[in-house]
Amino acid sequence: MPSPRVKLFQDGADLDSMIAARRRGLVSGYTTNPTLMRKAGISDYKQFAQKVIAAIPDMPISFEVFSDDFATMEREAREIASWGGDTYIKIPITNTEGESTARLVSLLSKEGFSLNITALLTLDQVDTVAASVSPSSRTIVSVFAGRVADTGIDPVPVMTEAVRRLSSLPKAELLWASPREVLNIAQAEACGCHIITATPDVLAKLPLFGKDLHQYSLETVKMFHDDARAAGFKIV
Repeated sequence: MPSPRVKLFQDGADLDSMIAARRRGLVSGYTTNPTLMRKAGISDYKQFAQKVIAAIPDMPISFEVFSDDFATMEREAREIASWGGDTYIKIPITNTEGESTARLVSLLSKEGFSLNITALLTLDQVDTVAASVSPSSRTIVSVFAGRVADTGIDPVPVMTEAVRRLSSLPKAELLWASPREVLNIAQAEACGCHIITATPDVLAKLPLFGKDLHQYSLETVKMFHDDARAAGFKIV
């Protein structure tokens, strides 16, 4: 399996799989969000986050604020930062009313907090982040390329241009979020993205990188044949 230059961050909320990915040397960091945590059955946000940080204290991990008013969002951000580790505070590009978080992002960035600005889908939003953050503070800009593709738009030109628009910020990294397949890793690398998230399902497919397609075809034929026999299917 080739080693892509783009960094792989595991996306999820299962501590065991996070630790396993680290032990296997597959990932350079982690992201999660309230939706993933809820799906994983987590009921205590802070307790889970602190367990993750204690288990993986020296790799970047993003935890998201989820209040809708900016004052509470700021308090949550400062609380997350106090948990230690190599923690990034994940802040959505807007609240649920569509109001920009740019002022809060600017405030926290100027104070030196590490931020992950999330849920971006447009280049205008990339410009907003670029204009708001401090060049001296670490910033991850998470553009949901997978969701862009879901709308029928090719995300590759969007991500390529996003890299260019962030190029004046030495500590800003573009993250390809919500990938759908291993191909997206190659695409993210070709675009110049710094990071791509990958769920455990995508990580499990990494050994397929560069696999001989004739061999893969034969394995697929054998799979169909073996499954039909195992099921006892008959046609004639």
